Amino acid sequence: MTEPTDPAEPLLAERLARAITLAGPIPLSQFMGAANAHYYATRDPLGARGDFTTAPEVSQMFGELIGLALTDLWHRAEQPRARYVELGPGRGTLASDALRAMVTVGLQPPVHFVETSPRLREEQEKRVPDADWCLDLVGVPEDGALLTVANEFFDALPIRQLVKTGEGWRERLVACQDTLFLPIAGGNNFDAVIPPHLASAPVGSILETSPASVAVMRALAKRLVAQGGAAIIIDYGYEGPAVGDTLQAVRGHAYANPFDQPGEQDLTAHVDFGTLAEAARAEEAVVYGPITQGALLTALGIEPRADALMQAAPERADMIREDRDRLIGAQKMGELFKAIVVTAPGWPVPAGFTA
Repeated sequence: MTEPTDPAEPLLAERLARAITLAGPIPLSQFMGAANAHYYATRDPLGARGDFTTAPEVSQMFGELIGLALTDLWHRAEQPRARYVELGPGRGTLASDALRAMVTVGLQPPVHFVETSPRLREEQEKRVPDADWCLDLVGVPEDGALLTVANEFFDALPIRQLVKTGEGWRERLVACQDTLFLPIAGGNNFDAVIPPHLASAPVGSILETSPASVAVMRALAKRLVAQGGAAIIIDYGYEGPAVGDTLQAVRGHAYANPFDQPGEQDLTAHVDFGTLAEAARAEEAVVYGPITQGALLTALGIEPRADALMQAAPERADMIREDRDRLIGAQKMGELFKAIVVTAPGWPVPAGFTA
């Protein structure tokens, strides 16, 4: 449910339109950042009544297997003092399932949620009441290894887009006519920052970058190197850099125009796992992957876990089977979603990956 709006407070679209009218077009990253900050602060976007569904909401198996994967690493790293950290934990469903699985194999770590949305913090507290909340990684204590999860977190961070024009590469800006927002090419030349293998891309090509994602990844990797630990990062994406326009909006479980009604729909872009990996390596962390979500969950044991759940609840067997297939199926989430694991140097090779 959306929180009531102060009638004296202009809608986000009106505020953005006014700012653009007065000061000129703004970078896409600024538009996306403002839209998503408002969107996540004012609603619970998940589930049938929301706009989209994430893997933890599909089945308990997802969170359980992620929790056990982190615990396996912790055991093989000789059980150091550790903290569970989740970036953008949604409703807290993944954490609740992961922590329940961790307890069964001897790990009960303190929990830290990196979350900016007051509305989602309320939902998280219902499921993980003992969690500690912070706005960014700076708020996470610096003692102990970090067992970290980021599921569908990086896709919502702001992106910049560079578009190839007849005059060279230009940044994509957002202009406004009345309250109609539309992308345009800016005037500054960005040819010098384009990777050599993409410099000759045809006119109309779009290159996406996410400085915000790189900053978060470097900060996380730096903490892992200093404190020990591992981070499992799962999102839909590709191994880049590569050209392609992946900006999209979802509202009511359907795709929408990303420039319509800013702040009232979820804006995301596919994650460049190649660039994330390089950002982590720049801090001397170790990176495994990417591999597909289907391959990861299969390696972690989703098949026997699904079988066990079906035996325990035969009346739910069809639903459990459908949930399993949705998570790992090639035509569902299994291929589109990718995973990398980032670890401190010297930590064990994570299950499902090779050295």
